Amino acid sequence: MRQVYVGDKPVAYREAVAEGYIRLRRETIDKILSGEVEKGDPLTVARLAGVVGAKTTSQILLLCHNIRIEAVELDAWIEKESQRIGVRARVKTHEKTGVEMEALTAVVTALLNIWDTVKQYEKDENGQYPTTLIETIKVVSKIKGGGSG
Repeated sequence: MRQVYVGDKPVAYREAVAEGYIRLRRETIDKILSGEVEKGDPLTVARLAGVVGAKTTSQILLLCHNIRIEAVELDAWIEKESQRIGVRARVKTHEKTGVEMEALTAVVTALLNIWDTVKQYEKDENGQYPTTLIETIKVVSKIKGGGSG
């Protein structure tokens, strides 16, 4: 097992976008929309947590390179009809390796923080989470070269 050598690769503009969703109970969505979540606004927490997630990727993904992140943009939105919250992360850098894992880690970190802020409302009478579901986490796009950031 080893980390891949990237020393001979040229530095290039790199960008990746990832997204994912968390499905919640209708009552939880209503609490978020009315500002009644005890821990604070889950979307704000998600945005901040996603930035931290992107910046610390190499600390939790063992074979990822520690790269200089130049920008992380995190968006979170509520889809009331489908009872879910979406999160999208865009990560940018000029480096020798891509930022897909940083974008994915940003999304996962944001989604887990949403779950944490609303978990008390998601539990059933047995303390279980029958409705809560993190889903459809994927890389939406990636760019190598040509971007200006």
